[in-house]
Amino acid sequence: MASRSSAGTLFGLILGLALMVAGGQALWTWLDRPIERVTIKGDFEHVSAAYLQRHIAPLIRGQSWLSVPLGDVRQRALTIDWLSEVSISRRWPDTLEFELFEQQPVAYWNDGELLNVRGEAFKVGPVTRLGNLPTLAGPQDSGSEVLAELDALQSQLGGLGLNVSQLRLEPRGAWRFQVNDTVWVMLGRNDRDARLARFMAAWQRRLSGEASQIRYIDLRYPNGVAVAWHGETTAPESGQGG
Repeated sequence: MASRSSAGTLFGLILGLALMVAGGQALWTWLDRPIERVTIKGDFEHVSAAYLQRHIAPLIRGQSWLSVPLGDVRQRALTIDWLSEVSISRRWPDTLEFELFEQQPVAYWNDGELLNVRGEAFKVGPVTRLGNLPTLAGPQDSGSEVLAELDALQSQLGGLGLNVSQLRLEPRGAWRFQVNDTVWVMLGRNDRDARLARFMAAWQRRLSGEASQIRYIDLRYPNGVAVAWHGETTAPESGQGG
C-alpha cells in the first residue's frame, strides 16, 4: 500500500509540473504579441523624426513585444550617429518606448565629422544647420586632446579679443591654430607656454593693429616670432632663431 501511495504522489508532482510548464508556455505565447506601437521621447534640435524612424525601425523589424532583446537593441541604437544615449522599455500590451538623447556637437572634426563634449567623433549625416562651431583636426582618437587644447587656448587668448576658429594637431605632434577666421599661428611641438607668451606679447605690442595684413605667425623660434605678410615673403618680427 505504501509503495502504491508513493507512486501516486510522484505522478501528481509530475502532472503538476507539466501543467505549470504548459501554462507558462501558454502565458508567454499570449504575452509575446507583435509590436504594434513604438513611441519616442526626447528633445531634438538637429535631427528630424524621419531620421530617427529610418534608423530605429530596422532594429525591431520582425521582433515581438516580449522576445525583443532590449539590451541588444539599445547597443545597436547607440551606433546611430546622432544619439548619445538610449533607454528602451516595454509598455503593456504591445508598445516599445524609446527615450533618446541627441548628440551635442561642439566642433567640426576632420572631414565630415563632429565632436561631442567628450571629444568623441560622430558623422555629420544629414544635418546642415550647426551654427558657428570651431573647426578641429587631428589623428584618429585624438578628439579629447584637441578639444582640451582648444579650451586652454580660448581661455588664454579670449582676454585679447581673439577667438580660436581652427585648431590642428599634426600627426607628429605639432600644433597650429587660426584666430578670428584670418591669422594662422604655428605653435609647433615644444615650449608651448613660452611660445604662446611671446605670441600674446607680440600681438599686444604690434600685431593686433596689422592683423588684416598677416598671412601667418610662426612661433617656432627660440627667442622671437616670424610674421608672413600678405604679398611678401616670410620675415621675422623679432629675434629670429632656429
